[in-house]
Amino acid sequence: MTSREKATTAAMITVLVALLLVGMVSGTIIRHTVQVVPVLLATVVIMAQPGWSRFAVMPVFAFWLFIMLLIWSYLLGLANVITGQFTPAEVGLTVVIGLACVAGLAASASATRRSPVWAGVAAFVIFGALQVGAMWLSLQPAFAVR
Repeated sequence: MTSREKATTAAMITVLVALLLVGMVSGTIIRHTVQVVPVLLATVVIMAQPGWSRFAVMPVFAFWLFIMLLIWSYLLGLANVITGQFTPAEVGLTVVIGLACVAGLAASASATRRSPVWAGVAAFVIFGALQVGAMWLSLQPAFAVR
């Protein structure tokens, strides 16, 4: 495993753990467990398929960075796309998640392993869809308040 892959893995694990901690702090651990399934799968892909793993992790990091930006925009009074009550612990974890996403995007973008274009596009689309789907599923009544 290259140093870039190690850095990407560390960033992905940081996002995973921080999201689960948010679930514990907020009392929505089941909801957050559903949300991190693509994060866990992307972490496995880094180790199993390093050639195209950067294309699998990029949409996951980008998705969570976007969510953190929406939360920060709400907290700063700039937008009301995501609303709610955020404890200091949750706010701190959003910073950790955001920084891990930036670091992960930087590390994965600078990866040097080659892969076929089709594999990269497929991984990007599949993992982007998985992350959006996991978020949608976590917002359904069965998971939304658990």
